Amino acid sequence: MREIKFRAWNNKFKEFKFMSLVKYLGGRGILDDREGFEHSVWEQYTGLKDKNGVDVYEGDIVAEITQFDDDEPDLYEIVYNDDGHYPAFDLKGWTGEVNGISELSLTYGIEVVGNIHENQDLLKE
Repeated sequence: MREIKFRAWNNKFKEFKFMSLVKYLGGRGILDDREGFEHSVWEQYTGLKDKNGVDVYEGDIVAEITQFDDDEPDLYEIVYNDDGHYPAFDLKGWTGEVNGISELSLTYGIEVVGNIHENQDLLKE
């Protein structure tokens, strides 16, 4: 069984807290005494790791590694897409287009280069 993990970005304190569902249900919650819950944005682990073994979470900004080394990597935000057709984690580009995380992305790799809370400027043209 895969581990279900989350992180929460706290807008007030500008930091992440990480947890797994098992730890949370066991009484060890993600939030501390610093007014955490009402200021937090929760993001789920996708179940994927990037080319360096880093866990990929919803809200991460990733570079799609292509087969051509001389190409500038395309940058995407990891989003959860529940548009009614299929629930899945997808790649959202700076223009707003949403693409599935394809076999090509996984074959050549993706690399976490930031997140939307601290590095939103990476997604600008």
